[in-house]
Amino acid sequence: MAAMTANEQRLRQLLLQGLAGEAQAYHVFLKDLSAHVRAFLRRRLASLPDEIEDLVQDTLLAVHNQRHTYRADQPVTAWVHAIARYKLIDLLRSRSVREALHDPIDDDMALFAESSTDAADARRDVTQLLEQLPDSQRLPIVHMKLEGLSVAEAARATGMSESAVKVGVHRGLKALAALMGVRR
Repeated sequence: MAAMTANEQRLRQLLLQGLAGEAQAYHVFLKDLSAHVRAFLRRRLASLPDEIEDLVQDTLLAVHNQRHTYRADQPVTAWVHAIARYKLIDLLRSRSVREALHDPIDDDMALFAESSTDAADARRDVTQLLEQLPDSQRLPIVHMKLEGLSVAEAARATGMSESAVKVGVHRGLKALAALMGVRR
Protein backbone atom coordinates (compact mmCIF):
# COMPACT_ATOMS: atom_id res chain seq x y z
CA MET A 1 0.00 0.00 0.00
CA ALA A 2 3.04 2.28 0.31
CA ALA A 3 3.13 2.66 -3.46
CA MET A 4 -0.31 4.30 -3.59
CA THR A 5 -0.50 7.73 -5.11
CA ALA A 6 -1.76 10.70 -3.17
CA ASN A 7 -4.95 10.68 -5.26
CA GLU A 8 -5.49 6.99 -4.54
CA GLN A 9 -4.98 7.54 -0.82
CA ARG A 10 -7.35 10.53 -0.81
CA LEU A 11 -10.10 8.69 -2.72
CA ARG A 12 -9.71 5.62 -0.50
CA GLN A 13 -9.92 7.68 2.69
CA LEU A 14 -12.98 9.59 1.47
CA LEU A 15 -14.75 6.39 0.43
CA LEU A 16 -14.03 4.69 3.73
CA GLN A 17 -15.31 7.74 5.62
CA GLY A 18 -18.39 7.77 3.40
CA LEU A 19 -19.00 4.09 4.02
CA ALA A 20 -18.74 4.82 7.74
CA GLY A 21 -21.63 7.27 7.41
CA GLU A 22 -19.90 10.61 6.80
CA ALA A 23 -22.15 12.13 4.12
CA GLN A 24 -19.89 15.11 3.40
CA ALA A 25 -16.86 12.87 2.81
CA TYR A 26 -18.92 10.66 0.48
CA HIS A 27 -20.09 13.74 -1.45
CA VAL A 28 -16.46 14.89 -1.88
CA PHE A 29 -15.49 11.34 -2.88
CA LEU A 30 -18.09 11.27 -5.68
CA LYS A 31 -17.10 14.77 -6.84
CA ASP A 32 -13.37 13.91 -6.96
CA LEU A 33 -14.09 10.51 -8.45
CA SER A 34 -16.13 12.03 -11.27
CA ALA A 35 -13.07 14.02 -12.43
CA HIS A 36 -10.91 10.90 -12.19
CA VAL A 37 -13.41 8.73 -14.12
CA ARG A 38 -13.90 11.46 -16.73
CA ALA A 39 -10.14 11.54 -17.43
CA PHE A 40 -10.00 7.73 -17.48
CA LEU A 41 -12.83 7.52 -20.03
CA ARG A 42 -11.63 10.47 -22.11
CA ARG A 43 -8.40 8.55 -22.85
CA ARG A 44 -10.42 5.56 -24.01
CA LEU A 45 -13.29 7.29 -25.83
CA ALA A 46 -11.56 9.98 -27.86
CA SER A 47 -13.64 9.00 -30.89
CA LEU A 48 -16.95 9.33 -28.98
CA PRO A 49 -16.63 12.50 -26.87
CA ASP A 50 -20.42 12.95 -26.63
CA GLU A 51 -20.74 9.66 -24.74
CA ILE A 52 -18.24 10.49 -21.97
CA GLU A 53 -20.55 12.38 -19.59
CA ASP A 54 -23.28 9.75 -19.79
CA LEU A 55 -20.72 7.05 -19.14
CA VAL A 56 -19.26 9.00 -16.18
CA GLN A 57 -22.74 9.20 -14.65
CA ASP A 58 -23.42 5.51 -15.32
CA THR A 59 -20.11 4.62 -13.68
CA LEU A 60 -20.73 6.83 -10.63
CA LEU A 61 -24.19 5.31 -10.22
CA ALA A 62 -22.73 1.81 -10.43
CA VAL A 63 -20.02 2.75 -7.90
CA HIS A 64 -22.71 4.06 -5.56
CA ASN A 65 -24.90 0.98 -5.99
CA GLN A 66 -21.95 -1.40 -5.57
CA ARG A 67 -20.09 0.50 -2.83
CA HIS A 68 -20.78 -2.35 -0.42
CA THR A 69 -18.58 -4.62 -2.59
CA TYR A 70 -15.46 -2.46 -2.17
CA ARG A 71 -12.72 -4.26 -0.27
CA ALA A 72 -10.65 -1.87 1.83
CA ASP A 73 -7.43 -3.79 1.15
CA GLN A 74 -7.74 -3.11 -2.60
CA PRO A 75 -6.98 0.11 -4.52
CA VAL A 76 -10.10 2.21 -5.07
CA THR A 77 -9.04 3.25 -8.56
CA ALA A 78 -8.58 -0.35 -9.74
CA TRP A 79 -12.08 -1.17 -8.46
CA VAL A 80 -13.56 1.92 -10.13
CA HIS A 81 -11.66 1.32 -13.37
CA ALA A 82 -13.10 -2.20 -13.55
CA ILE A 83 -16.61 -0.79 -13.16
CA ALA A 84 -15.92 1.91 -15.77
CA ARG A 85 -14.55 -0.68 -18.20
CA TYR A 86 -17.72 -2.77 -17.86
CA LYS A 87 -19.84 0.33 -18.51
CA LEU A 88 -17.67 1.18 -21.52
CA ILE A 89 -18.06 -2.34 -22.90
CA ASP A 90 -21.83 -2.13 -22.41
CA LEU A 91 -21.89 1.17 -24.29
CA LEU A 92 -19.82 -0.16 -27.18
CA ARG A 93 -21.93 -3.30 -27.42
CA SER A 94 -25.16 -1.32 -27.48
CA ARG A 95 -23.78 1.07 -30.11
CA SER A 96 -22.65 -1.76 -32.35
CA VAL A 97 -26.03 -3.51 -32.02
CA ARG A 98 -27.92 -0.29 -32.82
CA GLU A 99 -25.65 0.47 -35.77
CA ALA A 100 -25.88 -3.11 -37.01
CA LEU A 101 -29.68 -2.84 -37.11
CA HIS A 102 -29.35 -0.10 -39.73
CA ASP A 103 -26.68 -1.80 -41.85
CA PRO A 104 -27.87 -3.63 -44.97
CA ILE A 105 -27.21 -7.37 -44.89
CA ASP A 106 -24.92 -8.47 -47.69
CA ASP A 107 -25.27 -11.90 -49.25
CA ASP A 108 -21.50 -12.19 -49.55
CA MET A 109 -20.71 -14.37 -46.52
CA ALA A 110 -17.11 -14.82 -47.71
CA LEU A 111 -16.43 -11.29 -46.47
CA PHE A 112 -17.41 -12.27 -42.94
CA ALA A 113 -15.49 -15.54 -43.06
CA GLU A 114 -12.35 -13.78 -44.26
CA SER A 115 -12.46 -11.05 -41.65
CA SER A 116 -12.96 -13.46 -38.76
CA THR A 117 -10.15 -15.66 -40.05
CA ASP A 118 -7.89 -12.64 -40.51
CA ALA A 119 -8.63 -11.45 -36.98
CA ALA A 120 -7.92 -14.90 -35.55
CA ASP A 121 -4.70 -15.13 -37.55
CA ALA A 122 -3.61 -11.68 -36.38
CA ARG A 123 -4.39 -12.56 -32.75
CA ARG A 124 -2.38 -15.78 -33.06
CA ASP A 125 0.53 -13.95 -34.71
CA VAL A 126 0.61 -11.26 -32.02
CA THR A 127 0.47 -13.91 -29.30
CA GLN A 128 3.37 -15.80 -30.89
CA LEU A 129 5.43 -12.63 -31.20
CA LEU A 130 4.71 -11.60 -27.61
CA GLU A 131 5.72 -15.05 -26.35
CA GLN A 132 9.21 -14.40 -27.71
CA LEU A 133 9.67 -11.41 -25.42
CA PRO A 134 10.88 -11.60 -21.83
CA ASP A 135 8.23 -11.00 -19.14
CA SER A 136 9.71 -7.57 -18.40
CA GLN A 137 8.69 -6.47 -21.91
CA ARG A 138 5.72 -8.72 -22.67
CA LEU A 139 3.68 -8.07 -19.52
CA PRO A 140 3.77 -4.25 -19.73
CA ILE A 141 2.74 -4.41 -23.40
CA VAL A 142 -0.13 -6.81 -22.67
CA HIS A 143 -1.40 -4.73 -19.76
CA MET A 144 -1.00 -1.28 -21.30
CA LYS A 145 -1.44 -1.78 -25.04
CA LEU A 146 -3.85 -4.71 -25.15
CA GLU A 147 -5.81 -4.34 -21.91
CA GLY A 148 -5.71 -0.52 -21.82
CA LEU A 149 -4.34 -0.16 -18.29
CA SER A 150 -2.50 2.98 -17.24
CA VAL A 151 1.19 2.91 -16.35
CA ALA A 152 0.35 2.87 -12.64
CA GLU A 153 -2.17 0.04 -13.05
CA ALA A 154 0.29 -2.00 -15.13
CA ALA A 155 2.97 -1.42 -12.50
CA ARG A 156 0.66 -2.74 -9.79
CA ALA A 157 -0.36 -5.72 -11.91
CA THR A 158 3.22 -6.70 -12.73
CA GLY A 159 4.92 -5.70 -9.49
CA MET A 160 7.28 -3.48 -11.49
CA SER A 161 7.98 0.20 -10.95
CA GLU A 162 6.23 2.67 -13.23
CA SER A 163 9.50 3.59 -14.93
CA ALA A 164 10.30 -0.10 -15.48
CA VAL A 165 6.88 -0.53 -17.09
CA LYS A 166 7.52 2.40 -19.45
CA VAL A 167 10.96 1.06 -20.36
CA GLY A 168 9.52 -2.43 -20.84
CA VAL A 169 6.85 -1.14 -23.23
CA HIS A 170 9.40 0.90 -25.20
CA ARG A 171 11.93 -1.92 -25.48
CA GLY A 172 9.22 -4.49 -26.11
CA LEU A 173 7.68 -2.53 -28.97
CA LYS A 174 11.13 -2.00 -30.44
CA ALA A 175 11.81 -5.76 -30.16
CA LEU A 176 8.43 -6.58 -31.75
CA ALA A 177 9.20 -4.24 -34.65
CA ALA A 178 12.55 -5.97 -35.12
CA LEU A 179 10.88 -9.40 -35.02
CA MET A 180 8.45 -8.27 -37.71
CA GLY A 181 11.23 -6.73 -39.79
CA VAL A 182 9.82 -3.21 -39.53
CA ARG A 183 12.30 -0.34 -39.68
CA ARG A 184 11.73 2.29 -37.04
